[in-house]
Amino acid sequence: MRYVFAAATVAALVLTLAGIGAGLQQVTITYWQYFFASKVKLVDDLVKQFEAQNSGIQVVHENFPYDAYNQKVASAVSAGQGPDVINLFYGWVPLYVDSGYLQALPAEAFSPMEIERDFVPMVKNSRFDGKYWALPTAVRSLALFYNADLLRAADIGRPPITWDEFLTAAQRTTVRDAAGRLTTEGFGVSPAGQDHQLIREVLFRQWGVAPYSADGRRVTYATAQGAEAFKWYTDLISQHKVGVIDFFPGGNGYRDAFMAGRAGMIVDGSFAVGSIRAGTKAGWGVTELPRRTLGGEPSNFGSYWVHGLTVHAQGARRDAAIKFLKFLTSEQVQRLWLQQVGELPASRKLVNDPQLAADAIYGPFIRGLAYARATFFVDESAQRQVLVDAVNEVVVNNKSPRQALDEAAAKEQKILDEFWKKHPAK
Repeated sequence: MRYVFAAATVAALVLTLAGIGAGLQQVTITYWQYFFASKVKLVDDLVKQFEAQNSGIQVVHENFPYDAYNQKVASAVSAGQGPDVINLFYGWVPLYVDSGYLQALPAEAFSPMEIERDFVPMVKNSRFDGKYWALPTAVRSLALFYNADLLRAADIGRPPITWDEFLTAAQRTTVRDAAGRLTTEGFGVSPAGQDHQLIREVLFRQWGVAPYSADGRRVTYATAQGAEAFKWYTDLISQHKVGVIDFFPGGNGYRDAFMAGRAGMIVDGSFAVGSIRAGTKAGWGVTELPRRTLGGEPSNFGSYWVHGLTVHAQGARRDAAIKFLKFLTSEQVQRLWLQQVGELPASRKLVNDPQLAADAIYGPFIRGLAYARATFFVDESAQRQVLVDAVNEVVVNNKSPRQALDEAAAKEQKILDEFWKKHPAK
């Protein structure tokens, strides 16, 4: 063993000296992402692998709290600092492009034809102004997580298939104390979590209305059907009282309540599997999102985080950043990402693996991808807040769902108009 170690060490030294002799220079690039524990740990390991395969490149991995991430990016990149490769939500791409943070992916390294051949279709949402600006390692869809112990205690034999069954299960698993205070939610309500996506891409569509025009320039959900779907959601809180906003505090409070056995069901993404698996003591399972009727139209929201090249990456750093970006989006890394983070592979080939589709946990997410839509956001944060505010207008300020939805549509249309006037139709 000593001999093998010594031989390997000598071989590495020879290669290093050969590189120096050939004029090889060390290049240092920086990668930024927001803090998500399983991703941070995996990327630390991936950096070591990449550096071992690319002896002339060093990667500095930095991460920041989610809530401060965009502000940190804005201050750094505008000052000519910050990362060479950056991780960002796909819905931020147009805003990052307009702000001058990103450079387009070079077509000679990332062929648009090969991207559309090799990656799942929703990745086209990273194409803007005729160019691809970023690529994902993994993609996400939504599913219904359920506490099997609570359903069983409520004499419910299987998870719900329709939204009527969902409401019945939520009502029967809601628990209050002698004073009438909620102790267990039937549904872990979270408008700012994944529920705004549930409203936009699932309920609206299942009630018969598309949220936006095909070109993404007009808000189209302010209709009678849209108001009916929106009322169905807000009634869960204000009429049926199967859940309350911020039952557990924090952005992930709905998930924390589920893990603590204090929520019978939640809607969440495949990225939550790792946390739920590690932190939930009760029996739990995953099923596809319910439909409005048996055999009715399925709908889901698809999303993903991407890696892009910032304008900071130039010269030798740009070449190194391109190599690192190719590594991060490789099938090898996608497999590791699924195992350690829980997000689904972005590769068409990998995500269509029959064994993965049959998995009890990941299968519902895989099947959901087949009918998932990734909303084209021009300002994801602002558009999210519009729907969150609309829910609060109904629940807190007692506005009618139709009035709140009409006001939301007007606010969101203004966001779209302000963006698209800078990008006239071609």
